[in-house]
Amino acid sequence: MPVGGYGPALGPGKGYPGNLTLYVTVTCMVAAMGGLIFGYDIGISGGVTSMDSFLKKFFPNVYNKETADNSTNQYCKFNSQKLTMFTSSLYLAALTSSIVASTVTRTFGRKLSMLFGGVLFCAGALINGFAQHVWMLILGRILLGFGIGFANQSVPLYLSEMAPYKYRGTLNICFELLNTIGILVANVLNYSFAKIKGGWGWRLSLGGAVVPALIITIGALVLPETPNSMIERGKAAEAKAKLKQIRGIDDVEEEFLDLVAASEESKKVEHPWANLLQKKYRPHLTMAIMIPCFQQLTGINVIMYVNVGGTLVSIYVVVVAACIASKFGIHGEPGDLPKWYAIVVIFLDMLCHFKFGLFLFFAFWVVVMTIFIFFFLPETKNIPIEEMVIVWKEHWFWSKYMVDVDYPAGKGAGKGEGNGLHEPKNV
Repeated sequence: MPVGGYGPALGPGKGYPGNLTLYVTVTCMVAAMGGLIFGYDIGISGGVTSMDSFLKKFFPNVYNKETADNSTNQYCKFNSQKLTMFTSSLYLAALTSSIVASTVTRTFGRKLSMLFGGVLFCAGALINGFAQHVWMLILGRILLGFGIGFANQSVPLYLSEMAPYKYRGTLNICFELLNTIGILVANVLNYSFAKIKGGWGWRLSLGGAVVPALIITIGALVLPETPNSMIERGKAAEAKAKLKQIRGIDDVEEEFLDLVAASEESKKVEHPWANLLQKKYRPHLTMAIMIPCFQQLTGINVIMYVNVGGTLVSIYVVVVAACIASKFGIHGEPGDLPKWYAIVVIFLDMLCHFKFGLFLFFAFWVVVMTIFIFFFLPETKNIPIEEMVIVWKEHWFWSKYMVDVDYPAGKGAGKGEGNGLHEPKNV
């Protein structure tokens, strides 16, 4: 039967002329530094919560439990609601701010949204670095979360709009790469700062987040705005000039007109949140929900610390469940536990209840995610953002939701007509 789960086979797509200029490359690399702030925080928060001096000052119950507990059960030693609040407050704040950030990004531009992200993250880092009480830690984490919400909203969009469509994926990977580099740097710094005599190294770890925050803040001040954003805010002439500059050619008329047309169409949408429930947006809404859900269910935030190598070679070579099971077993008794085990994984609430089975739970969702992505996520290579409706109309499954959606101007109504897309394969 026709399943076509391999996604549409893409040809060259719409051939906007243009080059990957040095100007765009440098611009996108600076913008991608926004990935550092998220990666650095992931790496730092896991490290400081294992520092005795940090636990003594802010979470003495956890420290006392860790030192006074004569049992060898390691699964529940960090199971603390207050400690969980410290770590999770950032993600809740990021979720909340992302809703506001979408409006700011659309109305006032990508640069301003990135600037907000950098400033908020900088403020949160300073509060955490000088924290004297738990409430200061949590307030700092909330501000960090607000900053991440703005940065994660604006930076990938900025990269996608600045990059020539043929290089969009490559330049967006820079954001993820900088994210993982931030994790690596944070863990190296944690290791070094933990050795500082006097037990104040955790302040350098938390306060050090100011550095990536300043990079994205200064970058937001000096980077150019995207042509898409200029058009959205009624600056068409400036947008065309900027498009010529970033593409390195004068012949940008076709791409410019498509950007204007896409902007005009978006302005016709009166109730965007309500419209998400319409049938024609079912594919987009499904992916917007499922991909982040899979990210959490597959345990990426737990195993982030070995992510740099994975980003570079696209393969994880760490079988965590086997490592945990071999050391901890069913009863949580590890015997002689190497110190690096505590760095690789977070021992919090789910680990306390699931034991090493937590990673088998993650493995199950990895399989589910792989099947879902293979069959239902279409390939977008060589498709300009303004033409993205094509991948949904030509998909074996999602096309039934797109019957009332027109093809972009210049595209045929038949599958594969003029755009290099082909019928789903019969298997």
